[in-house]
Amino acid sequence: MDLENIKEILEKGEDEAVSDVLSTVEERYGEVPYILNFMKDMPELLIPKVMYDNSIMREFERLDPETIELICVGVASALRCDHCLKMHIRVARRLGLTREQIFDAILIGGSLSNASVLAEGTRALDDEVNDNSPSCEGDCDSCNITGSDR
Repeated sequence: MDLENIKEILEKGEDEAVSDVLSTVEERYGEVPYILNFMKDMPELLIPKVMYDNSIMREFERLDPETIELICVGVASALRCDHCLKMHIRVARRLGLTREQIFDAILIGGSLSNASVLAEGTRALDDEVNDNSPSCEGDCDSCNITGSDR
């Protein structure tokens, strides 16, 4: 969706704009994701969201659609978003990606998710076992959960 398409969409009435946006999404994904269907009666939210998502995930010239979809699978897996994960697996299959390629993306997402859990858990353990001082140098929200000044 380039700038000319965006301009055309914004010049249309809300109903026609929503219809066009959802049609474009369906052409790309082979289906309309649940959240976009949910937002179809809220064009003031739907249209900017789709335009933003499109500008990030579909306008890259450096990444091909298959790579983008594998990233989506890995991230959805790491975030444990079952509905997102299943939809992105379906899209990946439509793009011709193999079960093994999709599984590799899930493994990468799982590894990063695991690293996040371990990083948070070991920092908390160190903080409590050592001297209760935060393990980071800065004044981050994770370390300063009371919101107090130090």
